[in-house]
Amino acid sequence: MRPNSLGILGLGAIGGSLARQAKAAGIPQVLGWSPEPAERVAAVKQGALDDAPHAVAEVVGRVELLVLAAPPAANLDLLDRLAPRIAPSCLVTDVGSVKRGIVAKAEALGLGSRFAGSHPLVGTERNGFDASRADLFSGAVVYVTPAAGGGGTAREVAHFWESVCGAHPVVLDAAAHDAQLAVTSHLPQVVSSLLGWFLAGHLPSGASLGPGARDTTRLAASEPGLWTEILLLNRDAVLPSLRALEEPLGELERALEAGDRERVLAWLSRASEWRRGLDRPGIRP
Repeated sequence: MRPNSLGILGLGAIGGSLARQAKAAGIPQVLGWSPEPAERVAAVKQGALDDAPHAVAEVVGRVELLVLAAPPAANLDLLDRLAPRIAPSCLVTDVGSVKRGIVAKAEALGLGSRFAGSHPLVGTERNGFDASRADLFSGAVVYVTPAAGGGGTAREVAHFWESVCGAHPVVLDAAAHDAQLAVTSHLPQVVSSLLGWFLAGHLPSGASLGPGARDTTRLAASEPGLWTEILLLNRDAVLPSLRALEEPLGELERALEAGDRERVLAWLSRASEWRRGLDRPGIRP
């Protein structure tokens, strides 16, 4: 799908970047809305949008493809409130990192045949329109999760990401997506935040952090409100992963207590070999 008109609800780093990239790709009409007036003004002035109406409903009824680019809970609310105003021919997607809830909401609202969720793997710790850029999705993997009866819509949405944004779409069931992201994205966020939480209370006065600690805690700087929503929405998938960390951590504790060099070496080697394997040619992290 290469729409003549695109609507984006939410103009932060993701929504703003999508607007910039769509205009750069030649989409004739890109409309956007944000609850922040300054973001709407900036997006129009910088050429990312053709128009940014004050009322969100003015976007919904005028586009062929509608993208919900607000935080996950806000996307659920927007879809619920605006469903009756969405034009019958309009296809709908979102860009959140938890998919089961939004897919189920679309189905419950009778939009299943016209909805397919999206999740671009373009993690960014900065927020707001000022953090957007025109190449954010180029070369990125984007998961596309169909709703019931929405296989055709999923193909159209996948084509949009590929043809307009230069991304690599992968169609995936919503439940499989959430189970996978719990391990590959949500758990790393928790681990990084855990280390940041610990260092905030235990870092000696005047101590400096080396690149290792800075790199490991990079995700801890992510927006807490957004990640609270993500973790709560996907908690049934995240909790087993968190609990699974207890066994290997305990294994290392026991090896250190015993002064067992071979067990410590084996513990570290497993992680080292896995991580080095990601850098081999043909392996995508």
